[in-house]
Amino acid sequence: MPEYREIAVSDMDSIFEVRVATRENAYSMQELERLGITPETVTEMLSEGFRGWLCEEGGRTVGFAMGNSGTGEMWVIAVLPEYEGRGIGSRLISLVERWLAAEGWSESWLTTDVDTSLRAYGFYLHEGWRDDVVRDGLRYMRKSLAV
Repeated sequence: MPEYREIAVSDMDSIFEVRVATRENAYSMQELERLGITPETVTEMLSEGFRGWLCEEGGRTVGFAMGNSGTGEMWVIAVLPEYEGRGIGSRLISLVERWLAAEGWSESWLTTDVDTSLRAYGFYLHEGWRDDVVRDGLRYMRKSLAV
């Protein structure tokens, strides 16, 4: 049975294991590092307005999501491929959305790939996100948050 809890600094290794194992929008550790995304920078982000939740099954992290209270951004969501389609992503994104709403945001935004055939795009639409603009090779989406 899946268990959900807030991400702690001690979870950095496990969330990075999930992030590099995603089926779509996959990045290696080296690629993430080139983007400035490392366990150290994410740990720092958690003390500077970012917050996230993870899902564990049998003590294993199988998915996580994070948001930024400074900008209202849904920053990342990642679920291991073998756990897709079980409602884990929906629950994780909902936890971040509720937190952002509690932080005063009436709307959230995210960026995703411009390719509408990717599973992530359909997932975001299903979760109530809508297209905003395509710019600089990224698709921006928005969602009104329940306050």
